[in-house]
Amino acid sequence: MCDATNLRRLYMSYSKYLQSADYAIREEMVLKIAILTEKYAADPQWYVDISMRLIAMAGDHVSDEVWQRVIQIVTNNDELQVYAAQNILKYCQADTCHETLVKIGSYILGEFGHLIADNKGCSPIEQFAALQAKFNATSPNTRAMILSAFVKFVNLFPEIKPQLLQAFKTYSHTLDSELQQRACEYLALATMPTDDLLRTVCDEMPPFPERASALLSRLDKKNGPTGDKRTWSVSAKDGAPGVDRNATLKRNFSGALPSANGAATVNGANGTHANGGAVKSPADELAGLDLSSGAPNLASASHLSPDWEPGYNRLLLQPEGVLYEDVQIQVGLRSEYRSEVGCVILYFMNKSSAPIQSVTTTLDNRSAEQLKLDVRSLPDTTVHSGAQTQQMIMLEAKGVFDKPPTIRISYMAGSLQALTLQLPVSLHKYMDAAVLSGDDFFKRWKQIGGAPRESQKIFQGYNLSTENTRKIVSGFKWGILEGVDPNARNFVGATVLHTSGGKFGCLMRLEPNQENKMYRLTIRATDESVPPLLMAAMEERLTQPYPL
Repeated sequence: MCDATNLRRLYMSYSKYLQSADYAIREEMVLKIAILTEKYAADPQWYVDISMRLIAMAGDHVSDEVWQRVIQIVTNNDELQVYAAQNILKYCQADTCHETLVKIGSYILGEFGHLIADNKGCSPIEQFAALQAKFNATSPNTRAMILSAFVKFVNLFPEIKPQLLQAFKTYSHTLDSELQQRACEYLALATMPTDDLLRTVCDEMPPFPERASALLSRLDKKNGPTGDKRTWSVSAKDGAPGVDRNATLKRNFSGALPSANGAATVNGANGTHANGGAVKSPADELAGLDLSSGAPNLASASHLSPDWEPGYNRLLLQPEGVLYEDVQIQVGLRSEYRSEVGCVILYFMNKSSAPIQSVTTTLDNRSAEQLKLDVRSLPDTTVHSGAQTQQMIMLEAKGVFDKPPTIRISYMAGSLQALTLQLPVSLHKYMDAAVLSGDDFFKRWKQIGGAPRESQKIFQGYNLSTENTRKIVSGFKWGILEGVDPNARNFVGATVLHTSGGKFGCLMRLEPNQENKMYRLTIRATDESVPPLLMAAMEERLTQPYPL
């Protein structure tokens, strides 16, 4: 569908949809927009504009292959270097700039900043100030790239050498051992009696070797035999790839970029190192080893930490909030569910005065057959005081499940600390409120019938006020149907449960008895496994105070 004549129009449509698209497909959308832009952009400056605008708009969903590809193309195309340096400097000088753009800025300004140093607003000290201002708000890997840009500035801009040396001296006392070592080495390099070694080390990077695009390799991996090739597929009508792997002119190269510590990164798209050596998968590396042991699974529900329940109970009926908090760490959670797919983002904030290190997380899924977990990002291993890191988890309901997943969070804060929490991922999170007329409700109620597709129970209530009851019913994603029940105090609801295995209609009638402080709850669903699970969850909430 896409070619050079309609690329700009398609980009506008895709970018507009990207802002409201499901979390599960945003990363793949960004990847494919980047591929189309690279393949069909006739104006190189437009390519730079669009690539950086895409990263600014959807930075959290931009994979490493995308921003590294931008750097590769700029490096290998002389006509782009000045324009790209000017453009990325403007982003870095803005009050808010996504960390991925700071990474691009660190590399491009370090390599090509001297090409724009005479332009207004692009002086050496202004380039230094733009990167310096973003230093404290970025992750350790990005800070390492900024320091690498600074040592290149020492070679390119002798007039700001005092400011650069002061930066190295400051960061040579940082608590992060890797950054401290890097700053000390750069300081020693910059203060040597002669500049011979400095000029050799900081010489301009050569063009990247011409190889198959890492973006296309990543796309091929995503559209393997198990994928749906019709979804956002850049392919010809016969299913063969529609993007020519060998006709991207000077833009067709995918050598691995140097990582923050100077080592060559591994090309995750095709599973090979930059030197062409094959990379074994984790399963291959562990083949033949006996990994069965009697060690307990500390991430399981049997090892839940004290005080895990308040945050869990609160977030069962809310999309975001604090899951756990103590004097050292705060674990926040934000979630979004669309049909059978949910996205949970965990935020880990360091409340202590010293960095916490070696942050690791382990998930335990007790409903693996019915609930699919996909970890999209991992937290940084080091979190400085007052800073936070995050982890994204995608959860797909393949069927009706009853046991939420748990997560173990471990870190070093003087000594090894660990806590195990239960994630507020329950069956009702995958429900969407339905709207029915009175006639439709009773028609479906009779169609479903009684047992085994019905659960009914009478139990003691904690707070039977209309306001509290309505809040709980709505929290369980029931669509409350007004005027259906002759008794105005009763609640009648309808909802649809979404799973990849099918959709299930659910109906509910809740009858409060204010005098006896009792509830009678009746739930019917088109699948007999659903009513008992919803009954247990709602009973638990209705018999205790609503979590604030």
